[in-house]
Amino acid sequence: MAFIHRTTMTPTKLELLTGWLPKQSWYRGGAEAPDLVKAGGFRLDDPEGAVGIEFMIVADGGAREPVAYLVPLSYRGAALEGAGGETLIGTSEHGVLGTRWVYDGVHDPVVMAQLRALLRGEVTPQHQSESDTPDPTVTVRGTGPGGDGFDVQVNRVLRPEEAPQASSVHLAAGWTRPDGTAVRGVCATVAPR
Repeated sequence: MAFIHRTTMTPTKLELLTGWLPKQSWYRGGAEAPDLVKAGGFRLDDPEGAVGIEFMIVADGGAREPVAYLVPLSYRGAALEGAGGETLIGTSEHGVLGTRWVYDGVHDPVVMAQLRALLRGEVTPQHQSESDTPDPTVTVRGTGPGGDGFDVQVNRVLRPEEAPQASSVHLAAGWTRPDGTAVRGVCATVAPR
């Protein structure tokens, strides 16, 4: 199980995301920098114990309409071999582990393998900020993906809804809006290729 260190990261995750998020095609904000707050999320464990995996939900309180984004993150002790520059969110100095390379998890094979395992019911989602603590609020409905004929779609812009329109297999989690309202939505779906 992943161990959550009570330490600092410089720059912080939110600082890294504030610079990275507006460059993404799915970003809904304007030209100004987003006003990000941590709104929710969960973790998955790397079976090898080498990669930190976090599914962070951030809310942009500065947007005209409040927007929540899901950003799967991977934390590595070295650069990810073969990864393009656009997949790197940035580097940060971790108070215990040293330099961490922070990647957009949808481009990290370890993150995506563990997400698929979660959708198959083979792993348990973990609390975002507590070591060795399952998070029962993160739910998977349906069964899959069983084989290679399926794609996992990560929903980057989250909407409050409990079930997707077209997929019977989905992952749902909750977050808190900037006004304090608790909502749930679909974070990922499975669909045939």
